[in-house]
Amino acid sequence: MPVRYPALLIDAGKIRDNARTVSGLLAKRGMSLLAVAKGTMAHPAVVRAMLEGGARAVGDSRIENLRKLRDLGFSCEMVLLRAPSPSRAAEAVEVADTSLCSELATVRALGEAALRLGKDHGVVLMVDLGDLREGVLAEDAPRVAKEMARVPGVEIRGVGVNLACYGGVIPTREKMEDLLRVKTAAERAVGRPLMTVSGGNSANMMLVMGDEMPSGITELRIGESILLGTEATLRRPVPGCHQDAFLVAAEVIEVCRKPSKPFGKMGQNAFGEIRSHEDRGVRKRAVLAVGRQDVDPDSLTPCTPGVRILGASSDHLLCDVEDAGETVEVGDVLTFVPGYSALLRASTSPFVEKVVK
Repeated sequence: MPVRYPALLIDAGKIRDNARTVSGLLAKRGMSLLAVAKGTMAHPAVVRAMLEGGARAVGDSRIENLRKLRDLGFSCEMVLLRAPSPSRAAEAVEVADTSLCSELATVRALGEAALRLGKDHGVVLMVDLGDLREGVLAEDAPRVAKEMARVPGVEIRGVGVNLACYGGVIPTREKMEDLLRVKTAAERAVGRPLMTVSGGNSANMMLVMGDEMPSGITELRIGESILLGTEATLRRPVPGCHQDAFLVAAEVIEVCRKPSKPFGKMGQNAFGEIRSHEDRGVRKRAVLAVGRQDVDPDSLTPCTPGVRILGASSDHLLCDVEDAGETVEVGDVLTFVPGYSALLRASTSPFVEKVVK
């Protein structure tokens, strides 16, 4: 069947290659790969490629995504990356094997649900080492770990950290060593070894590539480095990984020569922004049938040399094609390499066709 545009083009082979490369890099340093599927709404072809590439388990922040995978027959270990709301604890236990948590009230709700359902449920205690998203402070971790260990129905399996997501705090060897010290203190508090030390996400790949990860970190939760082939601090390519496993494709619906600077009394646009526009004279511009409801225009890189993204409204992407290396006409399809934000939005939008090759 013909592709319906706009479309997200998914190369499962390249995703498999990337997962194999990342899992190999981690294995050399004693770590396993927990593949993060949320960037593509846990698309089954993407998840299958991640597992075939060596992922030990799959993680997602949304219960609905994990349930979809269970319903499709995926039997691998599944980890709920965002702590469930207490009201959804039973759903979390139904679909996930492990949850990342920091609140005792949530862990107690998970324990009650696990006992009712006759299931074992694991918990990884999240520790805040400076990024100020979720997690208990390091000095409070032993006490909280001890309390979690007393909750019937759950097993505290280790400690974890998340960096570079909210505050932009970069993972360093020192931060990882801090996490290992928290793990040791938590073990003393609970009176037994903790097997999991979940050291972070794709932002940690710079440490991995530089051989700076200390011994004792057991896993990383990796999405971006598999999906886009980049680490998540400076967006540098991971050696051996593809950076074009995904492409956003959209159809041109208008081509016209127009002034490059809007004319008339200026105010806010539809999104409350007051934008500045460079006056480059009259230029050939193309309007594409894709917009902010479908992608993040600031997170797209044109594949066609000379194409320049000007901006987007809800439903239209505006591109300067004056210097395009090939003639752009109505009906042509232009492709773009998405960054993480664009990939996330394209995966979520019901108006973007997902095409696997």
